[in-house]
Amino acid sequence: MDEMTKVAVDAMGGDNAPVEIVKGVVEAVNENSKIKVYLTGREKEIKKELVQYTYNKEQIEIVNATEVIETAEPPVMAIRKKKDSSIVVALNLVKNGTCDAFVSAGSSGAVLVGGQLIIGRIKGIERPPLAPLIPTETGCALLIDCGANVDARPSHLVQFAKMGSVYMESVMGIPNPKVAIVNIGAEEEKGNALVKETFPMLKNCPEINFIGSIEAREIPTGYADVIVCEAFAGNIILKLYEGVGATLIKKVKAGMMTSLRSKIGALLVKPALKQTLKGFSLEEYGGAPLLGLNGLVVKTHGSSKAVEIKNSILQCVTFKEQKINQKIKDKVILKDE
Repeated sequence: MDEMTKVAVDAMGGDNAPVEIVKGVVEAVNENSKIKVYLTGREKEIKKELVQYTYNKEQIEIVNATEVIETAEPPVMAIRKKKDSSIVVALNLVKNGTCDAFVSAGSSGAVLVGGQLIIGRIKGIERPPLAPLIPTETGCALLIDCGANVDARPSHLVQFAKMGSVYMESVMGIPNPKVAIVNIGAEEEKGNALVKETFPMLKNCPEINFIGSIEAREIPTGYADVIVCEAFAGNIILKLYEGVGATLIKKVKAGMMTSLRSKIGALLVKPALKQTLKGFSLEEYGGAPLLGLNGLVVKTHGSSKAVEIKNSILQCVTFKEQKINQKIKDKVILKDE
C-alpha cells in the first residue's frame, strides 16, 4: 500500500478563509485517497464548514489553534508571540514529523519567516526561494524567486537555478529543463551588477541546462523552463502576469457582448475559449513552494479559492513521492561541496 501524504493546511489564512480553504481540502481528499489533511485553526468555525460536505472522515483531522496571524502584523514578532496561531501550529506539525507539508493562503511574511525559523533550511542551502509555476504558451515555467529574497547574491541565484531544475524535472516531468536568467537584453554584457556577476557562474554550472538571458516578453512564450531572478524582479513579473491576464480575460468577455453577432460567436467558441483560458489561470498550478527547507511549505494567493487550495495539496503528493528534498541535497548541496 502506498504511504499517505500528510498535509497541514492553515484553515484561517487568506481572504476567503475558512470557507474556500475547507472546500479545497475536501475536494483534494475526495480526489486522492492517499492524502490526509490536518486543518489548523478555530475548531468551531472549521466544523461549521466541514459539516456541509461528504468525505472520508479519516482523511481530515482538525487541530485546534486559537490565534490568527493577520496580514499587517510584523512577521517575526507574530511568529514568536502567537504560538497558538494556525500558521505556527501547522508549521510545528511539519517540524515534528507529523506532516510532510504545509499549505497556507495567509500572511506571506509569516509563512516565509515561520518556514525558516520553525522548519529550518536544508543544511547548505543559503536562501530558500519562493517558486510559483506560471503558465506559458508551451505549458508552464518555474519563476524562482518571486518574493523571498529581495537582496540575493550570485551564489543564491545559482542555487535557485539548481533547485528549480530539480523541481521541474522531478515534479513536472521536463527532462533537462532549460534555465534562463531574467535580463534587459540577450547579450551577456547587459544587466545590473547582480546579473553580470551571476551569468558566467550559471554558464559554467554543469548541473543545469543554462541557455542565457531571457527578457520579460519572452517568458510567456515558454522560451525557458526555469526563470531565475531575485525576488524584487520576480514579484513584479508575477504581479504583472496576474494583472495582464485578468485584464485580458475581462476585455475578451466584454468584447463578446458588444453585439448580437458577437454574442452568437461567443456561444460557438465558448467551450474552446474556456479550455484555453483555463490553461492560463495561475490557480490551476497550485501555490508556490518555498524550496530548500527541511519540509515542504507552499504559499498560495491570499485570494485563493478552493481550486488553488486543492491543487496546492495535490502538488504536495508529487513533491513527497519524488523525494524532492533528497534530490536537492544530492544535486545541489553535495555538488557544491
